[in-house]
Amino acid sequence: MTSEYGSQMLSLGGVDHLTGGSKLEGRLTCNALMQLCNKEAVELSIDEGLSIIVQAGKSPIIEGVKENKMRVGCGSATIGMFASQWIDLVDEVVVVDDHITGVVSEHQAGKVLNWKSTGISIKGRRSTPGRYFQVANPGTGWGGTDIDDPLTILGDWNEKKGAFPGLTILMVSTTGEHFAYYQLDKNLKPQKKTIPKNLKPSVKLIEENCEPALCTVMFVGGAGGSLRSGVTKNPIKLTKSVKNKTTNITCGGAKPYIWPGGGITLMVDVFDMPDNSFGYVPTPAIVAPLEFTIDKNQYKSIGGHSDNIRSKKDVIEQGGEYGSKKSFL
Repeated sequence: MTSEYGSQMLSLGGVDHLTGGSKLEGRLTCNALMQLCNKEAVELSIDEGLSIIVQAGKSPIIEGVKENKMRVGCGSATIGMFASQWIDLVDEVVVVDDHITGVVSEHQAGKVLNWKSTGISIKGRRSTPGRYFQVANPGTGWGGTDIDDPLTILGDWNEKKGAFPGLTILMVSTTGEHFAYYQLDKNLKPQKKTIPKNLKPSVKLIEENCEPALCTVMFVGGAGGSLRSGVTKNPIKLTKSVKNKTTNITCGGAKPYIWPGGGITLMVDVFDMPDNSFGYVPTPAIVAPLEFTIDKNQYKSIGGHSDNIRSKKDVIEQGGEYGSKKSFL
């Protein structure tokens, strides 16, 4: 669907897939959604991409490899956070990233530190100073790109703009998992060298600031018409009471986000809900737990089924199902 700072977002399911296609598509979609919502692992195949195993609260597994870290930010953000760690230790730093690759000597964070120009050239689409888009294709290599050799994103060095033999370069990914140190030779060609000890802590600092890579499953659903009429004789009043916060909604006790607009559409993190909260009906459709909490007098004012109100004590003693033996208030 979209991504932000390396957080890839997938939009799955919906009525278009559940009932808008073939019966097989509907059943497969419903089954996958129910497993995901019940915190089970599901393997997904991305069109023109890779396979990924998704499970709420667990690290994603991409092509059989567990991803342990989120990026600390894009390349530009990484420079903004850590430029002061590199000043006077290295002449140039390039943070390789699929979204925005950063160059410290051109970046505003470097300018604030009076960083000298290095005559560097980056292959890619230049945005604002020190930020480059599309330096490589997405992949599982450096910084979420498809490159294994970071030198492939560098063009020729310009001596008139500050390049000189002996100039040092640190190239690092946005997780700190990939890094390399180079020095320009007499022909201004980068030659790989052993990274100095005084630079290693800055790479480690990037890695330390990366949060764990985790999958989050957000369930989005709507309160159907028959469900609302089960709460009140006048369903629009229930909808309005939810919008004005007279009625509180929970999903298995978890607090959802209520979407704006008509009806009652909500979004909830399934990890906050009890295990195995979700079921299905043969439509096919996913069924989620949904609770409305409202003051008794307010409930009566929205046309609630007052004759069927039961006490909590009665429900605990007699069970949750309605029947002829249950007492009503």
